[in-house]
Amino acid sequence: MPSEKEKMLAGDRYDPSDPQLVAERNAAREWTRTYGETGPDETDRRQELVEDLFGSVGGDVVIEPPFRCDYGYNVHVGSDFYANFDCVILDVCRVEFGDDCMLGPGVHVYTATHSLDAAERSGGTEYGKPVTVGDDVWIGGQAVLNPGVTVGDEAVVGSGAVVTGDVPDSVVVQGNPATVVREL
Repeated sequence: MPSEKEKMLAGDRYDPSDPQLVAERNAAREWTRTYGETGPDETDRRQELVEDLFGSVGGDVVIEPPFRCDYGYNVHVGSDFYANFDCVILDVCRVEFGDDCMLGPGVHVYTATHSLDAAERSGGTEYGKPVTVGDDVWIGGQAVLNPGVTVGDEAVVGSGAVVTGDVPDSVVVQGNPATVVREL
């Protein structure tokens, strides 16, 4: 029988109160505390910390604290990645960013989700859907990427947008729900 972590990573329903998962989330919270205490001139230390937590990291990664995530090991970022202040990544499943991605302040990326059925939801299980962001993407401040979405290469997600469906390559989306407002 698969462990709760194996079920989580597969996108199946799992119990988030599983002791292993609780311990891993606590470790990520400790990491975010440590990361948040670094100074702006400690770029090498910050890069080292990100490499320790994330699943994979390209070169030149800058994440402005405070930053929050569930586990960290499900986050994969390419080269030249920038996340401004107050970004949150709920990474119960894989979150992948290509090269040359920028996140404005307060961007939230969610892979965790819950059943629409009230009885199932109150049972405490949840599941996840991966999020993928292509190369050369700019996500404006306070935007939200919901579980299961893909953002195409060279796309721009406007500030405050709530992305509920896939975003094609080379477009600007904005609004709630986010819709294409311009082709690039």
